[in-house]
Amino acid sequence: MLDQSRAVSLALLVAGVFVLQKVLDFRRAVASINNLPGFRTLFNERFIWFPFRVRGVSPGIQSEVNLYRKYKDFEEAGWDIMSGVSVLPSGHVTLYLADPVVIKEVIGARSRFPKSLGPYQILLTFGPNLVASEGEDWKKQRKLVAPAFSEKNNRLVWDETVHIVDQLFATVWGDKETIDVANITDLTVPITLMVISVAGFGRRISWKEDTAAPPGHKMTFKEALNIVSRNLFIELLVPKWLQRWGTPYLRSFHTAKQELEAYMQDLIDLRRSSEVKEERHDLFSSLLDAHEGLTISGERMSDDNLFGNVFIFMIAGYETSAHSLAYALILLALHPDEQEKLYEHIRSVIPDDQTPTYEDFSKLTYTMAVFNETLRLFPPVITIPKESEEDTTFTTTNALGEKRTIPVPKGTFVTIHTPGLHNNPKYWDDPDAFRPARFLGPYPRDAFLPFSGGPRGCIGRGFSETESIAALSLLVARYRVEVRDDPRFAGETLDERKARLCRSKLSVTLYPTCAPLVFKRR
Repeated sequence: MLDQSRAVSLALLVAGVFVLQKVLDFRRAVASINNLPGFRTLFNERFIWFPFRVRGVSPGIQSEVNLYRKYKDFEEAGWDIMSGVSVLPSGHVTLYLADPVVIKEVIGARSRFPKSLGPYQILLTFGPNLVASEGEDWKKQRKLVAPAFSEKNNRLVWDETVHIVDQLFATVWGDKETIDVANITDLTVPITLMVISVAGFGRRISWKEDTAAPPGHKMTFKEALNIVSRNLFIELLVPKWLQRWGTPYLRSFHTAKQELEAYMQDLIDLRRSSEVKEERHDLFSSLLDAHEGLTISGERMSDDNLFGNVFIFMIAGYETSAHSLAYALILLALHPDEQEKLYEHIRSVIPDDQTPTYEDFSKLTYTMAVFNETLRLFPPVITIPKESEEDTTFTTTNALGEKRTIPVPKGTFVTIHTPGLHNNPKYWDDPDAFRPARFLGPYPRDAFLPFSGGPRGCIGRGFSETESIAALSLLVARYRVEVRDDPRFAGETLDERKARLCRSKLSVTLYPTCAPLVFKRR
């Protein structure tokens, strides 16, 4: 009995020492940043996958709550930089940035603030790639991948997008005066998937295809890509054996992942077996050239890198554009006055019955303004993680213009908070409003970061902008976009309707969960 009592006492003593140590570490961490206001929680959002905000437990920053809160957390903290200090991991500090001056410093100093790769491990599902790399590995990947994104590829993207949307009008929508779309992503995902298929991989898909899995496959290309991209978190959280033998949901993900690998291998085998090696400008051909050792630099891409980068192009190349295009159409349906301004502008550039060419791209300034305003309100990536490689300081300001110097100890997580930056009222007048015209003249470029920036800026930005501007211009030129009537929501206000249609989730990128729209022929 005495030994049992001693064991309990010893266990309590050890637990007490552990708790005391954690409390002391937490207090030291708070002091290390001079008690900068922000979150004080049990868990850091990187320590445990917990997407919900629970006061004192998790800040929930890596979730859609980040989008809904916008600048409010910074407003409550009183500064354009706020802190997050957690008990676990032991007394760790994160600084969240909505200050464009500090952000410009961070993204411009890649060696001082390298990308924090922890949150990107999920993107290594199919192998090493440009996005989930840093240091010398990133330099090598960038050197191999960059030639794929050329002016010739952008022209191909434009031409194929025009072809795909024209085929939609001719073979799917036909003579219908009204087209009911139950969820706008049901339209935008196929468009961008078909664009990435041909401009990314040289594989043209018609609207009538891809309704059934081809011989040798259990899923269509489109179905496999959708399942994998929307459920990548499973790869991080669930062991492979459980994916294979678990619930139907997990088994579906496992099958989709295998199918996507098989489709990628099919593309490689088809290109290698082709007797005619004509000049191609799709991304995959450039990557395969790098893999086969045909680059001018003499560098060669490994098999793992080939698959990893093909996967990233598939996910980033279709998902980001699909969701941004969906948000743009939702916002235009909610703001018919802005839609009519856009329509008049498009018609001034592209008259009736004229097929738009790549040379029209730069003239469609209002379409680009609508696209940029959409990205400001709904950035594809809502946090950009970095890490401080040295002891340094940041200087920021509050609403009164007062300055504050913040210590940044080595090892501090530094997170660029995109919704906070894009809605910072010091740089954006009436930030909640949908006002595309703000992008027609000078605007605060350092406070606009939908594609990141600096050396790590998105290499596929031109690809995304080109296909989005082409698709949006063609759709609005031919059809008026409206919110589908639903008796259940007859009495809702504009703000309530906007909240319903723009309700979002976060997978690899941000996406609207369900937005039913109607397209009416003009």
